[in-house]
Amino acid sequence: MKVLLLKEPKENENGPDPYVKELELHGLEATLIPVLAFEFISLQALFEKLSHPEQYCGLIFTSPRAIEAIKLCLEDNGKKEAWKNYLGEKWNTKPVYVVGKATAGLVGEIGLVPQGENCGNAEKLAGYICSRESSNSLPLLFPCGALKRETLPTMLRGKDIAFESLTVYQTGQHPNLNESLRNYFSQEGVPASVTFFSPSGVKYCLKQIQKLSGDLMPHIKFAAIGPTTAEAMATEGIVVSCTAINPTPQHLTAGIKKSLHL
Repeated sequence: MKVLLLKEPKENENGPDPYVKELELHGLEATLIPVLAFEFISLQALFEKLSHPEQYCGLIFTSPRAIEAIKLCLEDNGKKEAWKNYLGEKWNTKPVYVVGKATAGLVGEIGLVPQGENCGNAEKLAGYICSRESSNSLPLLFPCGALKRETLPTMLRGKDIAFESLTVYQTGQHPNLNESLRNYFSQEGVPASVTFFSPSGVKYCLKQIQKLSGDLMPHIKFAAIGPTTAEAMATEGIVVSCTAINPTPQHLTAGIKKSLHL
C-alpha cells in the first residue's frame, strides 16, 4: 500500500528517512513530499542572546528549525569557537527543554543535553516546564518561528514563568510543492493514506489533494502527527483517521496500520 508523507526528509540521516524506514518495515510504500520552505532571520540577535547565558535560566526549543538557526549563526569560525570553548558549557548548566525526539537529537548535535523530549507536544512540555521552574527565575530563552502557536506561551504566562521569545525563522510554501503533488498522483495514483505533519501542511496541500484525488478522496485515510495538526485538519472538514500518540515513526506507523486495518 502507498502512503504519502507531507514532510521534508530528515537531514543528516544515514539511510532512509526514519518515517519511511519504519513504514517500509511494515510493508507500506512511503513517499515524502516537502511542504514548507524556511527563511532564517535575526541570527545576529540570536547569537547576542546566546552570548549571555547568565541572563537566562534555560532554553526552550519546540522546533528543529530553531536548532538549525543556532547552527547557522555559529557558522562563523569565531562564533563556533566561542560556543565550543565556553558558551555551550555555560548553557549546559541550565535546562534545555525540547518538545520531541527529533528536536532533542538536533540539540545533542550542538553539544547540549535536552530534557522533556517525551512530552511530545507543546501543552505537555509547558506543563513539564511549569513543574520545574519558579515564577521568580530569570527568563527562559525561546527561539521560535513566526507561526508558533500560543499554547506554550499562554501556559507559561499563566504560571508567571518568565520567557523571552525571538523569531528566528519564517515559514512559507515550498516552491516545488504543487508540481511534486501533481507528479506523485499522476505516477503513483491515489495513496491509501496521507499524513500531515503541521497545520501549515494542511493549509498548503489540502485543496490540491482534493483536486488530484477527485472522487477517491473519501477513500484516503488521513493521519496527523499530533493533536495540533489533527485540530487543523478537522477544522477543514477532513476526517482524521488517526493521530500519532507521540510524534515518532513507530507511533505514526501503528496509527496508520490500524486505520488501514493491517
